[in-house]
Amino acid sequence: MIGTEIEHLIKLISKLPGLGPRSARRAALHLLKNRESLMLPLSQALGKAAEVIVECPECHNLDTASPCSICASPARDRGILCVVEDIADLWALEKTGSYRGYYHVLGGTLSALDGVGPDDLSIPHLARRAGDERVREVIIALNATIDGQTTAHYISDCLQACNVSVTQLAHGVPIGGQIDYLDDGTLATALKSRKAI
Repeated sequence: MIGTEIEHLIKLISKLPGLGPRSARRAALHLLKNRESLMLPLSQALGKAAEVIVECPECHNLDTASPCSICASPARDRGILCVVEDIADLWALEKTGSYRGYYHVLGGTLSALDGVGPDDLSIPHLARRAGDERVREVIIALNATIDGQTTAHYISDCLQACNVSVTQLAHGVPIGGQIDYLDDGTLATALKSRKAI
């Protein structure tokens, strides 16, 4: 039998994405066995992060500054706005080092099944940002799912009144991918999106 404090710790850890009750127990035990080197520094880091990290009012990224360091950077191209579903997507694109524009985090995708409509996302804010005369292109970088594609089409319709080019990330055969291992949808999209070499 384990104590209530340990049970509470396991319950909290199990709320993290990708961790079920068994993984949460292992993580809790690891933290408890490494109190000085891991648990105490982690608890201090979590407390500090909760104090100083805020949501950017411009793009909805997380940072210690408001606006975030990306939105505050004059070195970025203000004419390009990349729309992503979640902050994790922003971080993934930023990690590539190949994009130098600004971002807009929607906070999800449209989903009739989950009851997520346009008012539940930051689409109206996106439309205001896209209406800025400096913005010339909006890149829709959403997942290639039904909800992602539905959201992309909805955003494209919303931005028709703005004087911007609306583009979407390419879909198809990944670098290093083998054609015979790809699913039918990926292959069909790759065929439709083919380009000259």
